[in-house]
Amino acid sequence: MHSKYLIAGSSHAALEAATAIRLVDADGVLTLLTQDAHFPYSPTILPYVVSGRSQPDNVVLRGQAYFDDNAIAFMPDATVVSVDPAQSSLRLACGETWQYDRLLIATGAAPMLPPVRGLADVPFHVLRSMDDAVNLRQAMGQARSAIVLGAGLVGMHAAENMAKAKIAVTVIELQPHALTGYFEPRASAIIERTFARNGVRMLVGQTLRSVERRGDGCLATLADGKTIAADLLLVCTGVKPNIGFLDGSGIEVDTGILVDDLMHANLPNIWAAGDVAQARGFWGGEVVNGILPNAVEQGRIAGAGMAGDAGVTPFAGAVPLNTYSFFGQQAISVGRSSSCDGFEIEDSGDEANGVYRHIVLNDGRLIGIATINDFVDAGIMWQLIRRGTDLSAVKTEFIANPQLTGRRLMSRIWR
Repeated sequence: MHSKYLIAGSSHAALEAATAIRLVDADGVLTLLTQDAHFPYSPTILPYVVSGRSQPDNVVLRGQAYFDDNAIAFMPDATVVSVDPAQSSLRLACGETWQYDRLLIATGAAPMLPPVRGLADVPFHVLRSMDDAVNLRQAMGQARSAIVLGAGLVGMHAAENMAKAKIAVTVIELQPHALTGYFEPRASAIIERTFARNGVRMLVGQTLRSVERRGDGCLATLADGKTIAADLLLVCTGVKPNIGFLDGSGIEVDTGILVDDLMHANLPNIWAAGDVAQARGFWGGEVVNGILPNAVEQGRIAGAGMAGDAGVTPFAGAVPLNTYSFFGQQAISVGRSSSCDGFEIEDSGDEANGVYRHIVLNDGRLIGIATINDFVDAGIMWQLIRRGTDLSAVKTEFIANPQLTGRRLMSRIWR
């Protein structure tokens, strides 16, 4: 089997790359290989499948008609197990070998399991794929109690869904507060209190020492010796780039696949994008930043480069961006939530009533902003950070009303 353009993966980065390729080359043989059995979907939709608000068949990003219209071969159930750059080939779990002229690796991330004693011997769930979401929803129908290990976005979404399903939920988090990757402690405290008011037991700063099987469920033991029994265990302790199949390939990896600003790997005719790529960080270094806007941008850059588009714009660096709804409330985090020496911090709001704003500035420029129930346009904040917009002349107005001031600034900048 041979494809001029071979893309391993089928979510946002892969689809954006395919679109960018077709804008330049309408006829070159283009193939998408995915280990998934489903048409492409966004991992961000999985909590809605778990809750029952969305059905698996209704959340596809692209269906067969799209692939037919764009002359793209879509190959589900195609798991890549090795890549041989010297032969410009890769091998699938089914034994097939594919030759490529240009390869994009956009295989995403896989759940990362913690070193908890006994975990391998008890039934537990993860939440990264459509099948995971369907299985978790089915298990919730039989459960009266649950433990969610990890208080990141995936774990907190799942805990909310369980609480709304009348399941007694305990969240166990090793870090001192929930959502440490997105919010500083005061903001997280508002979220934690909201969960507690809705019946979720939040155990932050706690270590899960071991788990053991109890019937169809488990018994969890914390480092302090306390035990918690549950019918259902969900492990949400982070993800890691899905790159195990690259062992021995010569493709340079660290946490993810190391790429330059055009998403090139270290070997010819190989690109990487999305959750699997370790690219330039906006504030220096090379980072894996698994958010949807980055996947889209990186996929577009990689696809344009694969097709020989001379006008491709290099990647400017990863800036975190997340919006998070919980129990009818809204949280937004853009950029850096933590401060460094010399950074200016502006906090405001009414924390007792669940309203909070955290702004980080450096030399008159926005470094980060996080809000709880204080709406700002995350896209505009992201652009202000990426563009390094000098806010010195409007700093007082921006601190008082970042939403209005940001819109006024961007309306002038975008003209």
